[in-house]
Amino acid sequence: MPARPALTPLDPARSVVDQLRERVAAMEQRPARAEVATLPGLADLVPLHAGATYGVDSASLALALAAGASAAGEWVGFAGCPDFGVEAAAELGVELSRTVLVPDPGEHWLEVTAALVDVLRVVVLRPPATVDARAAGVLDSRLRTRSAVLVVWGDWPRVEARVSVEESRWTGPDAGTGRLHERHARLVVRRGARPPQRAELTWPGARVAAPVLLGHGDHGGLREASG
Repeated sequence: MPARPALTPLDPARSVVDQLRERVAAMEQRPARAEVATLPGLADLVPLHAGATYGVDSASLALALAAGASAAGEWVGFAGCPDFGVEAAAELGVELSRTVLVPDPGEHWLEVTAALVDVLRVVVLRPPATVDARAAGVLDSRLRTRSAVLVVWGDWPRVEARVSVEESRWTGPDAGTGRLHERHARLVVRRGARPPQRAELTWPGARVAAPVLLGHGDHGGLREASG
């Protein structure tokens, strides 16, 4: 069995808070609406903008939206994700040495998330309870100030876009045993009152295939990915 990847610890001789705060000054110089790196297959479908919040309905989408920035050299964080999939994150391109994990922020989740937004480029949050507009507003202001991105796995009062998995299937073993190889999924992106946008993507390991954009009325079957 291959060795399980692990999160690389920060410099033990220095304060973790101090190390993360060093990134704040650089982040404050970024334009509030600057684009944040995303995986190639998601770049056209759901480009990430600094200062914005995005909603997703699955752990795999949360990882995918954070992976591009991480692979590009940014720090990312995950809060409220006790079952964080280390192997899945690494396969998608999340650099574990630049990842901060707070599995259970408890009742202080808002303060913890705000602190992460202060020092990280992309923060993934799974809220522990229903979030009201006041709590969301606190983070909205922080995101704009720090030019960060918040990805929420769950409900949120206001989001730039909401990404959902509409259909999904895996390909792999034919005889019922073995390793799954690829995931084919149809994603749908909703932005306010605009018609939803759909695309078909494939996750073969660490690579995400470029999406084929579909009209909002196209509900055909999944396309077989090539290559």
